[in-house]
Amino acid sequence: MSCASCVTKIEGALRSAGGQGRVDLSRKVVRVKGLSADKALAALSGVGYPGELLTSQQKSAVDDGHQFRTRLWQAAVGLGLGIPMMLWGLLGGDMMVNEATRFGWGLMGAVTGLAMFFTGSHFYVGLWRSLKAKSATMDTLIALGTGTAWLYSMALVLVPEVFPPGSRHVYFEASVMILGLINLGHALEARARGKTSEALDKLLGLKIDEALRLEDGTERWVSVADIVVDDLIRVRPGDRIALDSKVIEGESLVDESMLSGEPLPVAKAPGEQVYAGTVNGNGSLVIKVTAEADESRLSQIIALVEEAQTSKLPIGRLTDAISAVFVPVVVAIALLAALIWYWIGPEPALSHAMVVLTTVLIIACPCALGLATPMSIMVGVGRAAAMGILVKNGEALERASKVTTVVLDKTGTLTLGKPEVRKTLWLAGDEVITRQAIASLERQSSHPLSDALAALSDAPSLAVSEFQNLPGEGLMGKVTTQDGTHEWHIGNPRLIARLGEGTAAELDVESELSALARDALTPVLVAKNGELVALLGVGDPLRADAKAAMARLKAQGKRLVLLSGDNQHTAEAVCRAVGIEEVIAGVMPDEKHQHVAHLKASGEVVAMVGDGINDAPALAEADVGIAMGTGTDVAIESASLTLLSPRLEALADAFALSKATLGNIRQNLFGAFIYNVLGIPVAAGVLYPAFGILLSPVLAGAAMAASSLTVVTNANRLKSKTLKDE
Repeated sequence: MSCASCVTKIEGALRSAGGQGRVDLSRKVVRVKGLSADKALAALSGVGYPGELLTSQQKSAVDDGHQFRTRLWQAAVGLGLGIPMMLWGLLGGDMMVNEATRFGWGLMGAVTGLAMFFTGSHFYVGLWRSLKAKSATMDTLIALGTGTAWLYSMALVLVPEVFPPGSRHVYFEASVMILGLINLGHALEARARGKTSEALDKLLGLKIDEALRLEDGTERWVSVADIVVDDLIRVRPGDRIALDSKVIEGESLVDESMLSGEPLPVAKAPGEQVYAGTVNGNGSLVIKVTAEADESRLSQIIALVEEAQTSKLPIGRLTDAISAVFVPVVVAIALLAALIWYWIGPEPALSHAMVVLTTVLIIACPCALGLATPMSIMVGVGRAAAMGILVKNGEALERASKVTTVVLDKTGTLTLGKPEVRKTLWLAGDEVITRQAIASLERQSSHPLSDALAALSDAPSLAVSEFQNLPGEGLMGKVTTQDGTHEWHIGNPRLIARLGEGTAAELDVESELSALARDALTPVLVAKNGELVALLGVGDPLRADAKAAMARLKAQGKRLVLLSGDNQHTAEAVCRAVGIEEVIAGVMPDEKHQHVAHLKASGEVVAMVGDGINDAPALAEADVGIAMGTGTDVAIESASLTLLSPRLEALADAFALSKATLGNIRQNLFGAFIYNVLGIPVAAGVLYPAFGILLSPVLAGAAMAASSLTVVTNANRLKSKTLKDE
């Protein structure tokens, strides 16, 4: 594959065969759905693009390093032969064929013919394939242009008397120099393209081939492909984890930065999940495999990144429409321009016609047009992955650049989704005993706040009897300590008020309860033998960067809306803390998508950010659904973007990157269109009547190579571009 017309033909052939194809022009890969491998390969060969099946994600269709070296020596041969010949003509050497120079030019024709075979055979093979398939590509233009120049020159050498005396000018140097310049452009393009897919290459590099499996008390290195779910693996200090697993033995810190973008290692203990591709720290772990290689989180991320990098944007569909007819139209323009020059042009008319024909064919190669969109998508998606933002498809990047309103869920999005005791007020009794009694009782409960309350004490549980859950109020039970067995109640103010004298009814805690409400904390009251002994405030802590993230989104001009199932008071307290003005609270899970739909109907382009199963319909309804990577699989599946990093500021990064990527695509498309719109008329000679300027085929070849290289280089600027909130 070489240009946008190749992409159009390949996708059309696969559609005709009953399947679907998504072409990655930069990596020369086609992802096919709905066809067997044999049928897909047959369809490709049928239109002149024979391929091979890639059976492993480790394999890439194009070895950019090998292609760089090959194209470089081909460029050296072409330019090494062409430049001296061009200098000969410029410094006064005779480029005309006559009896005195005929043998010399015949020898040079043979040498340049051999050079063209070694440096340009890939173009001529491409021409032959396209002719057999009754199609046309970039190879068609290059092969026709250089071949025409060489054949014309050889005809002059063999039968000079057939041509008018003024037209006997040879163009051997143009043929080899054009191939040299185009190969040099392709070499530099291959080197730049190698940098383009770095993010995907890094992800592929995280995969390992072998792991240390535990078998009947022994440890043995085996292929990862042979490991199945529930196998036990030993992970030594410094080892890369082979498969998604659960820790069975040991404790360690695991570096998950390549998956999440977070630099700090994460503590892992028995029962914790670890992921393929992450790196174990100083501890030794025994882990039980929970997913095979192709189902690991890393494999899914690689598949999504590959899918996104080959996806098409609406902005690129104009390119496809043009490419479908581009090459045939260019050939027609070249022939028409050559005929006009031959019929009404100045002498030597035949030479001028041949120059125009060759120059138009060479300069019009649509490489830049074909690379303009996919190169930017590839770099943009790759940079997003490196930043901990997983983009499901390229179209999501385009939609994200137009978002006007960001709707955010509260729990697990603005907050960590892990409640903890934020305030304590010890009113009576021994604090240590009270903590231990609360923890002992809460370990018996399955309430969402139980884990937070159970964490009040690390001491072993005390003996608990007559335990009861009191729905809507709390719990009660008897706890035995060194000083006897006592009755404890833990719950909301309604439960404690029911106990009567000596509790909340008698003690003035109204001001404390109001303070907790203002801070969006849930009050938990504790009574021992009917006496209020403690008042606790439990809350879901905000993400550390929540306020800064909201400030950045505002700086980008986004309208912010909090959409929460929590009560109005708590939701407003969270809004005050992070700087959101609009709040929709008390929303039932099945109503969230209705509010998103209403915002869309009012003309807003809506991004929904959530993490739970209850957010999935709203994520799917939004123009752009954004899931927190810490959320549920259902939410992540429903979203267009996933923030693998726990940093909420990655949300602002995603919007800034989407705008930068779309801007880069527009620059590339503008440059490519302008190049062709201006280049073809200039090559056809429109400047000659007024300025006497006729573009040479050599300059046309240099311009064509430069246009492709410019697109690739501009796309790679995205990798280091500073993302601005504007």
